[in-house]
Amino acid sequence: MKLINAFRSRNPIGTAIIGLLFGPDVVMAYLGRGWLAILYVFVGFAAAAAQIWWAYQGAAFPLDGYLGMIGLRIVGGIHGYLAARSLNGERHFPWYSRWYSLLLVFGVGSAVLALMIRSLLFQPFAIPANSMAPTLQVGDYVFANKYIYGYGRYSLPFGLGPKTRWFTRAPERGDVVIFRAPNDLETDFVKRIVGISGDHIQLRSGVLFLNGQPVPRQQQGAVELNGRSVSLYSETLPSGRSYTVAEISDDSRGDNTAEFVVPTAHYFMLGDNRDNSLDSRFNIGFVPEDNIVGQASVIVFNKNQPDRRWIWLNP
Repeated sequence: MKLINAFRSRNPIGTAIIGLLFGPDVVMAYLGRGWLAILYVFVGFAAAAAQIWWAYQGAAFPLDGYLGMIGLRIVGGIHGYLAARSLNGERHFPWYSRWYSLLLVFGVGSAVLALMIRSLLFQPFAIPANSMAPTLQVGDYVFANKYIYGYGRYSLPFGLGPKTRWFTRAPERGDVVIFRAPNDLETDFVKRIVGISGDHIQLRSGVLFLNGQPVPRQQQGAVELNGRSVSLYSETLPSGRSYTVAEISDDSRGDNTAEFVVPTAHYFMLGDNRDNSLDSRFNIGFVPEDNIVGQASVIVFNKNQPDRRWIWLNP
């Protein structure tokens, strides 16, 4: 009862605590200051957009995201305290300042908005293995662009997306994509597209052949992956698009294959870590267009490497 009365009373100390916990937008709505609450919501969106824009330009944002969040909480506490002191006995508050309205707008509403963003715009993925090394590494957290190829069955959670793909735009060779494998529809995979409909794909002594022609590669040195030394090569597709692949040797299990012909509306996937990737050479096979979830667009951060963040893929 005391807790409920403290919430209803909107005393300055309690209001400051709400501002510190939930931010300035929530505390202004709690005090019945609707326009200020809306203003703070836009400030939060603007700060997030600015951070993304700076990252897109290849520069570090002047204010770290966590520091920005803490700063807004402090502003919420201070502004909430000062605004509560100025109430002057006011006890009639609009509907949106009641606890259930705050829960609906900032709790349920935020969850619905997050689900929409995750389903329609950007979805985060954690990279658990090195099959795409050196491009993607263990510990990377990646945002996938959900709208760039349109929306299919696996664009929405639980495979509830449209059976016929909407707003389709075909992926290109060289794109790094998130997809569901035909033999495992419950797991998200990430690989690079090297073959599109009608392409003839083959590997000979580790060299990728596309439609009968070798894809040029140039050695770029060596690194250690999973305790083993691997050679790095820059591979350049006919479009001029280049990326780096890793090879332990040119005589591993997947370095000499039969020729694959990619069916209509399907794609051939390879991992950049060529000798440590289960991909279209093996059990995954050709990936149907409808199984593509999105394009892996940016490495946001790596939990094991603090300096590895905001690295843009698919230039």
